[in-house]
Amino acid sequence: MVRPETVLSARPALLRSSLDDLGVRLDPDGGTLRVWSGSADAMQLLVFDEVDLDWATETIAMTPVGGGVFEASTPLLRPGARYAIRVGGPHGPGHTFNPQSLLIEPYSRGLVSGSYGDWRSVVVEGSFDWGSSTKPRVPLDRTVIYEGHVKGLTKRHPFIPPALHGTYAGLAHPAMIDHLLSLGVTSVELLPVHAFATEPRLLQLGLSNYWGYNSLNFFTPHAPYATAASRAEGPEAVLREFKGMVKLLHEAGLEVLLDVVYNHTAEEGIGGPRTSLRGIDNKAYYRQTADGAYIDETGCGNALNTSTDAAARLVLDSLRYWSDDVQIDGFRFDLAVTLGRDENHSFTPDHALLKAIRDDERLAGTKLIAEPWDVGMGGWQTGNFGDGWLEWNDRYRDRVRNFWLSDIDYARRADTAPVGIGGFATRLAGSSNTFSEERGPLASVNFVTAHDGFTLRDLVSYDVKHNLGNGEQNRDGADTNRSFNHGAEGRTDDEGVLATRRKAMRNLMGTLLLSAGVPMITAGDEMGRTQRGNNNAYCHDSALTWLSWDLAEWQRDLFAHTQRLTQLRRDNPALRPRRFARLGEVIPSASVMDWFDEHGETMSSDRWNDPAHRTLQYLATSTPEDEEPNRVLLVVHGTESATEIVLPGIDGAEYVSLWSSADEKPSDDVERFSPGDLVPIASASMRLFRVD
Repeated sequence: MVRPETVLSARPALLRSSLDDLGVRLDPDGGTLRVWSGSADAMQLLVFDEVDLDWATETIAMTPVGGGVFEASTPLLRPGARYAIRVGGPHGPGHTFNPQSLLIEPYSRGLVSGSYGDWRSVVVEGSFDWGSSTKPRVPLDRTVIYEGHVKGLTKRHPFIPPALHGTYAGLAHPAMIDHLLSLGVTSVELLPVHAFATEPRLLQLGLSNYWGYNSLNFFTPHAPYATAASRAEGPEAVLREFKGMVKLLHEAGLEVLLDVVYNHTAEEGIGGPRTSLRGIDNKAYYRQTADGAYIDETGCGNALNTSTDAAARLVLDSLRYWSDDVQIDGFRFDLAVTLGRDENHSFTPDHALLKAIRDDERLAGTKLIAEPWDVGMGGWQTGNFGDGWLEWNDRYRDRVRNFWLSDIDYARRADTAPVGIGGFATRLAGSSNTFSEERGPLASVNFVTAHDGFTLRDLVSYDVKHNLGNGEQNRDGADTNRSFNHGAEGRTDDEGVLATRRKAMRNLMGTLLLSAGVPMITAGDEMGRTQRGNNNAYCHDSALTWLSWDLAEWQRDLFAHTQRLTQLRRDNPALRPRRFARLGEVIPSASVMDWFDEHGETMSSDRWNDPAHRTLQYLATSTPEDEEPNRVLLVVHGTESATEIVLPGIDGAEYVSLWSSADEKPSDDVERFSPGDLVPIASASMRLFRVD
């Protein structure tokens, strides 16, 4: 028999009861506010006039109740009440208390801005009628993620009413839902929607923080993304609009994932804005040396110290809130390595917070996606997050870009590519050299582009970044992009260059959607969006970053190719295995993989790494548990000369052509071939067959 005290002692310290019920809890007599600070010696609650946010109508001393928690109960804490806290404490290394600072309460569900640019927390009741709406729970093998920006997705959409442009309600408009469903994606991943602020440095340059990786608070939706009507009504209405967006997307069968920024806050380095955690308990909430200097593992001025129970619990409680109260389906954790650093600032996959997130019953079934790096020592951890976690696979991104772009650029100058096809094939088949057998191919979130970096169109149109508009003399943004302009930098009228670029985009999109793993499309790539060579457009809230819906014919063709590819992924389970295969064994829901060269012969060991032979036939045979058996043959040809392939000799097989990246428009012609047939393959292209 397990003793109760044994179970309690096994619980991580961050789940201790003294950290329960932080923030405001409403009751019939008003509300109770509970705030944690491990070092404070005094705390006050200030309630403000609803119109004049600089007029404190009541100041209430908060009482220490043990475990570092201060508490106050008052009938003034009713829905809509504006409030702030002031915290006093000792001086010394690591402490930055100032009892005059008005601070955001960390668990605030709503925020409003005061006349001097400071902030007031707002009590939000949060009730909402979800009706029959439920989380779609899309299986991982069927998941296709679409990463986009709430404002950028709809700001210029011609069929969405202007009042809804750039808003939560706009994203849930039928025109936007129709686009997402017709594209074939299953899960919309939104760039940060936690309340955030623009850095003073950007304001001085006349720019703004567009992406939103600068959180003020982990519980409040960003109000500027709500409609003017909701903003005028207040934080309760903003939250209601956000929930309404989630409800409508769920009713359409679409999941909502949030890109969450828990690794740092908008308070920046010492001397930056003092808005919340720095004034409540700087020593506990931020990583620092013994003399109080910040250890910045994020490149943003500070790093949240999740080795302390209160900071880790803040993150966990925020996730629970968004998952339970707002019905969010999953989270992508920005610079997730920072969250997994221990008291010695070293990453460990067994970190208490990472385990608590993975094992929490209230987060069961939630998609957990790590960005597996930060900028600190030992910050690159791709493949090391363990069971229950998906990871952005930068190794996949780099290899795919190399194969279709920088290798071909190299071959034009050196008459041969620098490497063969072996490394590319490993990525195509699920990155078994990065993710363990236990985790399988679905631990890999495959991507070719993301919000940071070149768009798909710019990746094939620019050799170098063009970031002068960011105000940093082109120093910001990645210098190594593995891009290729195909003979002209940026805009050109050369039809030969343009045609080659279009095919390169189809190769990249085709690789992404036909690879084992979970694919992520960056919003606008399906339509050939450009940022004119800016690979770090975080500070541009303008037509540069908003999606354009005025499409040329070639852009509509690219969209049609993407539609065809997502459909093929759905229809062919051999393309989306759940497990890695093992030689000589039948593994349920794996895909048995056979590899052939251009002659239809089994690939020899020397062919894998021979730069002169970059043609591969990849036969995937499903071993289904709940779908019909399926076989596909994917032909990859990675040199700029046309060739012919001999289809592999499989007795009784018939090869049905499904898709070719060489086609400007997806073809509806059904071509059938037999084993041993010669099939032409265009230069630098892909072709997919179903094997009947």
